[in-house]
Formats: sequence, C-alpha cells, structure tokens
Amino acid sequence: MEKRYFGTDGIRGRVGEFPITPDFMLKLGWSAGQVLSGRTAGNQVFIGKDTRISNYMFESALEAGLSAAGVNIQLLGPMPTPAVAYLTQALQANAGIVISASHNPHHDNGIKFFSTEGRKLDDEAELAIEAAMEGPITTVASSRLGKAFRMKDAPGRYIEFCKRSIPLGSRLNGFNLVVDCANGAGYQVAPAVFGELGATVTCLGVAPDGLNINVDCGSLHPARLQQAVLDSGADAGIALDGDGDRLIMVDECGEVLDGDELLWVIAHDRHRQGMLRGPVVGTVMTNLGLELALEGLGIPLLRARVGDRYVLEMLLRHEGALGGESSGHIICLDRTSTGDGIVAALQVLCCMRVSGEPLSRLREGMTKLPQHMVSVPMSRRVDPLEVPSIAAAVQAVEAELGNDGRVLLRSSGTEPVIRVMIEGQNRRRVYQLTDLLAARVAEALVVDPVVVD
Repeated sequence: MEKRYFGTDGIRGRVGEFPITPDFMLKLGWSAGQVLSGRTAGNQVFIGKDTRISNYMFESALEAGLSAAGVNIQLLGPMPTPAVAYLTQALQANAGIVISASHNPHHDNGIKFFSTEGRKLDDEAELAIEAAMEGPITTVASSRLGKAFRMKDAPGRYIEFCKRSIPLGSRLNGFNLVVDCANGAGYQVAPAVFGELGATVTCLGVAPDGLNINVDCGSLHPARLQQAVLDSGADAGIALDGDGDRLIMVDECGEVLDGDELLWVIAHDRHRQGMLRGPVVGTVMTNLGLELALEGLGIPLLRARVGDRYVLEMLLRHEGALGGESSGHIICLDRTSTGDGIVAALQVLCCMRVSGEPLSRLREGMTKLPQHMVSVPMSRRVDPLEVPSIAAAVQAVEAELGNDGRVLLRSSGTEPVIRVMIEGQNRRRVYQLTDLLAARVAEALVVDPVVVD
C-alpha cells in the first residue's frame, strides 16, 4: 500500500498547511497511541522536540491525542532526535516521538517516530497509524486517560550516553573545538558532552529564539564555523543540524568534510585497528569516490535507498556496523541505534586522538568525484525511468560516461521533484551532462528544471 502521510523521514510540511496542523496532530497522536501502545508491554510514549516555535502547539496537540487513547506521556523538552531514540530504548517506552523538521527553516515542521528498540518505524507500523486515522477519535474512560509528566533528567541521561560511546577512559583534553548547534535541539547537550570530556569548546548557534533554527548556521551553512575554526586555531569544527542527527565537520585548515568523508575517516581507522565489522552502507547518493577508496582497502560499500532508515535496514540485513549519507546522517550501530551527530563526532575525534593525526590528514586517501544534481519539478509522482524518452536519454549519458561515472534519477520522498544526479571524473562535462539530462527530463514532464546545488 502507498502511504498518504509518511515520507522518507516521517511526516513533514509547512506549518498551518495540511497535514502540519493542530487538528491533524491531535488525530495523529490518538492514532499512534492506538497502534503503538498495543505493540509492547507498558503504556508510555516519550515526546521530544527541537527549538522551532510551532513545537509548543504541536506538543500539546500530540499530548491530547495520546491522552485520549489512554497513553501516558513523558515530555523530554528540546532534545536531539537521537536522544529521544536512545531514551525510548533505554527506558523501554512503547515509542518515541520527535517534533522536528530537521534542517528545514522554522516555518516547516514534522513528526518522526521511534519504536521501543530506538529505531525508525517500519512501513507496517506507519501504514497501521495511517489506517487508524481513517476512523473517528474515541476517548477512553476518564479513569483511563493518559497522564503527562516532564522528565527533568533527560539531558543528563543522554550526555552520559554520548560520553560512553568512546572507549572508557578516553578524554578530549587538549582539543580546541568549535561547535555549531544550529540554534537547534543540541544547543544544551552538545557543548556539555565535549566540554565534560575535557575539550575547550567555543559555541555557535546556541541562542534559539524559536525562529532562528538553521538560519545561516549548522550543517547546511558552515561558513561561519569555517571562519571560527581559522580565527581560533581550533583542531576541528563540529556542525549539527536542527535536530542533531546530522554531522558536518571542518578540519583545522577550514575545509568542510561531509558525511561521505567522515564515513571514510571512521571506516579507515576501524579497518586499520581491525575493528570494522561487515560492509559499509551508503546510499544511491553516496559519492563514487568513497566506494573506490573503500574498495582499495577491500571493504565493500553497499548502497541503500536515500533515508537513514534504509541505511539502517541494510546494515542490520548484512550485519554491518557503519553507514550513513552524504548529508551527514552517520550510523555507528555498535554505539547507537540511529544516526547521531554528537556520537559520530566523538568517533572522529577518537580517530584523531588514537592516530595522532590532524583531521586534514585523516581525510586523505579518499578523493570525491565531481557530482552535480538538479531537481526537476513534477506535477504528479512518476518513475522517471518508465518514461521512454527519459530512459533513452539516461542510456545515452551512461554510454558516454562508461566506467568513469554514473547517473542517478529518482523521485524525491519529501518534495514533488525528480532528482537528476551525475558524477564522473571531468567536472565540466559532469555539469554539462547533468544540465542536459535535466532539460530532457523537464521537457518530458513539461516543466522547467531548478538547480539545487
């Protein structure tokens, strides 16, 4: 069955526009309570959120819906998405809910769910919640209504968990770090983690006002972090996104490392120490340069669909422990159950400490191939490769690239667009071919392409 509301990463949209409305969230909370409370013993759901202003409204609506379904609620307050996943698993709640639109601006919002194992819900659970939403809200007897509590020690529990993700006795003494929290969910806990481990921490993006989340800061906008690293002579810069599950880093020279390069640093170090288990898992968007670098070490790279939930599924299926996306979702499955920006940053810092090498040196050995992507708007969801003229255009480009590049076309799971991506050895030709192919796709769909690089 095709899902109506859930996309690649939960439910997301613009605040005030369906489905990101208070009445929908009320019904969603009730429906989730109906479905998730019956999957495990107990009767408790955790709710965390990032710092955008609409979360006050949606938190209350979800709380009311869950209560009507007879489910107790623990309110965690502003907490990174992976913190909610961890606490849900550690304290054996029936489910965890995160109110966040991740890296999007404040006028967007969304909902993510975690199972009692601290993992994103499977398709079956999401479909069951959508099915429950088709019926009317019914309220349990008043004696069975859910109660809401506030978990006051949630930040401290998560801080200690993050610190335990590196070997016992490991310290960050002597490290000078700049940490950009994107005015988001990590603004309290992230500086505390690195500081309590002994690092000297300069903070950016730690003054949320409900409207400035992800504005010119965080993992999508690292320019200020780059300058701060250079100005302070820091050993590294760490940038999270609004809900703290993405990581981008800056080396001591002010150069940005994306998710693919950070995966390389961690994988290479673990391979050198004989600690890498199974294949590394990326996505169809993972840069070919990472695949070639890992291949040189005899490490296979498997590609999942876009979305960290699909990376996780493939890791579990192939008994791997390390995977992620170019965007900075990095899953260290031997440390945590989902993508975690703080935990991933700690693994990179441990690589620096154990090797004695700066981050600029650790990134060597992997060369990213030029990659260009264009989004082509579509009025209706289609599989682009089922359109004969598009399929023929793709074949022609693939023939020109040969073994020196690749082509990817996919319908976005979060926007009504087709992503057209090409990577190869020659940057100029990659850009030319991408624009040409996007124009062919646009012509076939009778729309104009929009560049998203």
